[in-house]
Amino acid sequence: MRKAFTMIELVFVIVVIGILAVVAVPKLAPVISDAQIAKGKATLAAVRSALSTERQKQILRGKFNGITSLRGNGSGIFSTFNDANGSSVLEYDVASCTHKGCWVVDSSGTAGVDYIFKSSNGDCKYKLENNRFVDKTTGGCTDLEGQ
Repeated sequence: MRKAFTMIELVFVIVVIGILAVVAVPKLAPVISDAQIAKGKATLAAVRSALSTERQKQILRGKFNGITSLRGNGSGIFSTFNDANGSSVLEYDVASCTHKGCWVVDSSGTAGVDYIFKSSNGDCKYKLENNRFVDKTTGGCTDLEGQ
């Protein structure tokens, strides 16, 4: 006599795992969205902090013309300040992508460069104005700004 699982026992285990998966997956969907928003908030805070720090460094060096760009010759969204020879904005750059929870750059408009966060509740648009990373979303970006 050999000891082994019967086919009925194996099918029963597979059915139980399937039922658990059906119950668990809908509960995980909001967690993924929350994680994407938290990542976006962290990136926004890091960029704003880096802008503030770089502006203070420039003032201490006697350069008062300000920060005009966040993108240099890097492949990411926030590569360098002003040009390819500027300081890095973030230690680890943010890659551009098109799905939810990502940042993209839109330089097609006439009003300058837009930095857009693809949120699950709609796109959040930011611009670099007067050395600040400003929310330009119609009605404000409630996901990242916490309003």
